[in-house]
Amino acid sequence: MLPSSPQRALITGASSGIGAATALALAQAGINLVLVGRNQEKLAQVAAKAIALGVKAPTFSLDLADIPNVKAEITKVLDQVGPVQILINSAGIAQTAPLAEMSLEDWQAIINLNVTSIWQCTQALIPSLRSQRCGTIINVVSIAGQQVFSNWGAYCTSKFALMGFTKTLAAEERQHGIRVIALCPGAVDTPIWDQGTIVGNFDRTSMLSPESVAQSILYAIQLPPQALVEELVLMPLGGTL
Repeated sequence: MLPSSPQRALITGASSGIGAATALALAQAGINLVLVGRNQEKLAQVAAKAIALGVKAPTFSLDLADIPNVKAEITKVLDQVGPVQILINSAGIAQTAPLAEMSLEDWQAIINLNVTSIWQCTQALIPSLRSQRCGTIINVVSIAGQQVFSNWGAYCTSKFALMGFTKTLAAEERQHGIRVIALCPGAVDTPIWDQGTIVGNFDRTSMLSPESVAQSILYAIQLPPQALVEELVLMPLGGTL
């Protein structure tokens, strides 16, 4: 059973996009936050808005691409803030390139952040969630974890892997009272499109807003503890892209 006292959610990728929007949606619902991301200045801005809504929101600047240290760093965070009941893995990167032309370095960077770092963050939290006999883990997968897109091979591969990880984790942890959810949004208008790694002509005005995705995350969290949305697909009305 979920605790009656205010819950605490750890959100990765919390400095912008889906992570930042989710932080504010949860804050409006009275859920305390632990904000993790690389950009401390942007994290502080999100935290200030959350605190103004009446919740706690400590920030931690961590590089989740530093795979060998992710689990230890998240464990340190938990030692500082105390028990967490919700984990939202929203950090991720994307790059377009034909599979035949992508470099090994770029391939590994995508797999490391989009899959391996999430596994390590999750491993850090599992002991506490099991001891509480409750908890919700939401992995922001993407529609690219269900269908493929040309020139998005590494990204699709990472998201299909994340979907497999999410479903396996759900099967293993339900006996411990932990809900694991795969959130699969279509295209979302976030800063990921501004980073110069994605080539294409996309109509961002027809994409989902981060706030819409955040509301779906809040919905999944607020279901009764005996209920679970195993997989939630959220699409723009106009289609995938």
